Amino acid sequence: MSDAEPSTDSGLGARTPLTLYLVKRLELVIRALMDDALRPFGMTTLQYTALTVLESRGPLSSAQLARRSFLRPQTMHEMVLSLEKRGLIVREPQADNKRILLAQLTELGRAMLARCNPHVLELEQALLADLDPEQRDTFREGLRHGARALGELSSARKNPPSA
Repeated sequence: MSDAEPSTDSGLGARTPLTLYLVKRLELVIRALMDDALRPFGMTTLQYTALTVLESRGPLSSAQLARRSFLRPQTMHEMVLSLEKRGLIVREPQADNKRILLAQLTELGRAMLARCNPHVLELEQALLADLDPEQRDTFREGLRHGARALGELSSARKNPPSA
């Protein structure tokens, strides 16, 4: 552990890195490796994430896509324009509200994901390689739990109960 790592007393007199710090370090390593893996395809991690969200969720507005891709709406708007210009997505008016444009994958977008997915899955496999199936499930459930718990905290802070 470096001197710069935020730490906490484990109760046993030993100082251990904060879990939040470890998660952030993991995120930074994943982001750098994904950017490297996707660069030959002219893709960024954020673009790849947006395409995978559209693949799994179907047509979404830019605002919905931003929330599900962990981006600000302004950033997503720029990305959507870029993905649309490359022919990876198309946007069409929503049936009941023509002012809302729904983004969806094109065949070219699906082909791009098919080309990128093996490189991303290679990173996933490297992350989990030394864990047995039970440890993998525990790790994944721990991450889900953390996301839920902090998501609830975030919602509570944005919408405090009225007195």
